[in-house]
Amino acid sequence: MGALAAGACLAGALLQGPAQAASPRDMEVDVELVLAVDVSYSMDVEEQALQREGYASALTSREFLDALRQGLNGRIAVAYIEWAGENEQQIVVNWRVIDGPDTARTYAEAIRAAPLRRVYRTSISGALLYSADQFDLNGYAGVRRVIDVSGDGVNNQGPPVAMARDAVVQRGITVNGLPLLLKRSASSAIDIPELDLYYEDCVIGGPGAFVIPVQHREEFARAIKTKLVLEVAGVQVPDAAGPIRRVADKAPRISCTIGEKIWLEHWSN
Repeated sequence: MGALAAGACLAGALLQGPAQAASPRDMEVDVELVLAVDVSYSMDVEEQALQREGYASALTSREFLDALRQGLNGRIAVAYIEWAGENEQQIVVNWRVIDGPDTARTYAEAIRAAPLRRVYRTSISGALLYSADQFDLNGYAGVRRVIDVSGDGVNNQGPPVAMARDAVVQRGITVNGLPLLLKRSASSAIDIPELDLYYEDCVIGGPGAFVIPVQHREEFARAIKTKLVLEVAGVQVPDAAGPIRRVADKAPRISCTIGEKIWLEHWSN
């Protein structure tokens, strides 16, 4: 529990320090978007490649480019970040503007070209806090700021995830989720079958926040494309929208510290 208390102090400190306002020189964009992608060891190489290709394909899709053109400015700023443990975050493709097919294609190619890597542990809270800091002084002034976090496990290192989420939302950032339930039928000791509920109740937050669970590999590319279109277009997600689920408006149905508890029970560190 000492780690949880320390995490509470860290996340609480963020509540005192909102993101710095953009300067007049910053380029106006419709959305500042961080794509925060899980590369922990629970993701095998095939899944990582599938995840990379899903984002790259979505960014160059007709649906995404159509949504891009509907914006007031017709452009967004994107950063692609990979994360695992509490101190394991890496900017794979730094902030760039996407304003049409050419810039979208260049960004997608940069994602595909980066070497794959796998890292120990899972800290969704660390990913959220790190991603939130990337909005400060990035040279863009977005109408909205969004973190798009995908992963296949629960938080088991770093600050409590719900507290980190709340700190990020307090900074005017929306967090959307893409929980990957591809291995639920053969889950490991640190997996939970209700990962979608965990993301709904403990990870996402902010105006219009939503989750799109991925149950099967063939759904992955479509789910990412749907998610990016909604984020770029700024569409308010309906209450009943197929696999799309809105942020929960009630008490958590699952413990937001379940990952830490499972880790302590199995490894006691």
